[in-house]
Amino acid sequence: MPDALLYLLGVLTVAAGLIVSVGLHEVGHLLPAKLFGVKVTQFMIGFGSRIWSKRIGETEYGFKLLPLGGYVAMIGMLPPHKKGANPRESSTGFFDSLAQEARKASAETVTETDKGRTFYSLPVYKKIIIMLGGPLVNLMLGCLFFAILVSGIGVQQPSTVVGEVYQCLKPVTAADASCAPGDPQAPAAAAGVLPGDRVLAINGTEVVQWQQIQREIRENPDTAIALKVLRAGEVVETRLTPALTERPVYDSNLRPVREADGAYKTELVGVAGFSSAYQRVREPLSAVPQHVIAQADAVARTIVNLPQRMYDVWQAAFGATERDPSGPVSVVGVGRLAGEIAALENTPVLDKLAALTGLLASINIALFVFNLVPLLPLDGGHVAGAVYEGAKRGIYRVLGKADPGPVDIAKWMPITYAVVLIMGAMSLLLIYADIVKPVSLG
Repeated sequence: MPDALLYLLGVLTVAAGLIVSVGLHEVGHLLPAKLFGVKVTQFMIGFGSRIWSKRIGETEYGFKLLPLGGYVAMIGMLPPHKKGANPRESSTGFFDSLAQEARKASAETVTETDKGRTFYSLPVYKKIIIMLGGPLVNLMLGCLFFAILVSGIGVQQPSTVVGEVYQCLKPVTAADASCAPGDPQAPAAAAGVLPGDRVLAINGTEVVQWQQIQREIRENPDTAIALKVLRAGEVVETRLTPALTERPVYDSNLRPVREADGAYKTELVGVAGFSSAYQRVREPLSAVPQHVIAQADAVARTIVNLPQRMYDVWQAAFGATERDPSGPVSVVGVGRLAGEIAALENTPVLDKLAALTGLLASINIALFVFNLVPLLPLDGGHVAGAVYEGAKRGIYRVLGKADPGPVDIAKWMPITYAVVLIMGAMSLLLIYADIVKPVSLG
């Protein structure tokens, strides 16, 4: 199949997965809303102009032009002004106007016969269940995709078999990886280690994981190490002395750590000059949670450091710096990555399938974590409002005061609009960067 068709197939595969993930996210809101009697007027995938829709009962289901998300329209999302409260209709303040317009728009969705079916009139726990339904669906999808990847397809892991033996040691900052006449010989090459050797023991200790070999070598520079390997059915013993060498520092997710100035952080460790051959390993389902947690942690760290991350994207898009492979990307960037994965040459189909499955798993975990951010209009913002309402009602009950009623989150509309503007600006920047300076597998 031509590379262009493979590229298109990769894009379409992940695009379909993304649309399904967004659609099921909205189903996570839709089903509990209908279960609790809330009137749902629209269920839409995408934003902008309507492409297709069909009304079933009281709900219109459809697709819109821009596949950047979706929504479930429930009536009465905002409570009206409390009786006796000053509506401040004469106020000309900008923030007051925003809140008033939001209340008015919400009130227009409610007819006389619908007043008992509004979102704001629900008990707190039902509001939380509805708003958490979407992110929890993404969490389940992320777990499903990780289960397919980890336990079905298997993940590439370093084995105890030697993959490559380097003939010399180069500084971490060296631009040219080829050996020059003055470069020191790598300890593994000097010791006669060969590609295909299976390491059986190191310093008399049986080896079952590549990490054991790596740790022993890194922690013992300039110290002779006994190595026992299996080569062509025969046991061969040799000794090598790791050289003290500057190498990058990696975090728990095996990503290189950067300094504040963007340079890679390095450390002096023992280096032997050989690498592991990777093999695909199927892990038990019990290993899935650790992959999910690791991905959720990575997304959360990106969100916490989002201002710096977006500044880095800006510098890459409008400057000479390169994009951070672990940084944020837009749907355009995700599509390009999917296309590159599918079009990779000399790559087994199973490896491509594993990469695309991992991409969909990561997208769903990202949707799960991002939607929990406690800011409107995100699901986490509505959850935060419900929790605040429950706490306020509980305090009033303890103090013997009258029920204060639903929390008027219309007052939070200025923050909501600010968040929408910021998210829109970040999306445009990411899309632009993914066009002019995309994250690439190469």
